[in-house]
Amino acid sequence: MKKVAVKVTAVLGFIAALALVATGFAQEAAEVAAAGDSVGAGLMALGAGLAIGLGAVGTGLAQASIGSAGAGTIAERPEAFGQVLIYLVIPETIIIFAFVIAFFLNGQIG
Repeated sequence: MKKVAVKVTAVLGFIAALALVATGFAQEAAEVAAAGDSVGAGLMALGAGLAIGLGAVGTGLAQASIGSAGAGTIAERPEAFGQVLIYLVIPETIIIFAFVIAFFLNGQIG
């Protein structure tokens, strides 16, 4: 139950951070409109940011569970270190894919 409360708190904190970022984007929207940039470019930038942000949150949540279980496994069976390391690295692919998506979206801007 405590783990669920921590995860819910983390998700609510992330949503609050997104709301603050959205406020910042709204303030800069007038400056961007004055500079002549399009709304589509802004949405692509927002999509790139969301890809990285959500990918990082997903990776963090996955690695938290895998890391704690892996530490317990290594404490009982030290010979399983390589296997646990591979299990811990697999969620990193999520953020790598998110980075690639953000990179391609950033290339479309402008």
